[in-house]
Amino acid sequence: MDTVIVAFESDSLCRKFRDLLEGSGSAACLICHSGSQVRRAAAAQPIYCVVCGTRLSDGPAEWLCGDLPPFCSLLMVGPAHQLALCSDPDIFKLPTPIRREEALSTVSLLLQFGHRMERYTRHRRSPLEQDLIARAKALLMERDGLTEEQAHRTLQKRSMDQGLTLVHTARRTLAQGGG
Repeated sequence: MDTVIVAFESDSLCRKFRDLLEGSGSAACLICHSGSQVRRAAAAQPIYCVVCGTRLSDGPAEWLCGDLPPFCSLLMVGPAHQLALCSDPDIFKLPTPIRREEALSTVSLLLQFGHRMERYTRHRRSPLEQDLIARAKALLMERDGLTEEQAHRTLQKRSMDQGLTLVHTARRTLAQGGG
């Protein structure tokens, strides 16, 4: 189950949204009251959606948008006249009063959107890095008589055992093996 950050100045609004999302089985919730709490929580684990009011205890919620991961959506909830003051096109807005179904479907869509966006923002290896790994696998295959799959698993295991990236482990393997 995904985790959603629910951030309002008011404890009662936080509880209402948490009860709505958790009660429906839509998401687990982390409660925050300030932008700094939201930033820390979003940095500590994958968060795909933040539901918040227009203002948090340390400033406008709009300030959060640039500090969230690229796959995390900000859903601002509040009176239409307050939402109109937010000009950031990357912030999703839901005017109050809202129906239960409307809130649940909006959060569900934003979670799906976040998962799709994460796939596009994940780190991809450069062709140079891919070549480095392929050369290290070839060295292991030739030197140790391994299949490509075995060589790949060997590099992965060394990488995890040593706490290094796969690229760094491949570079080390080539340096040690004369490749």
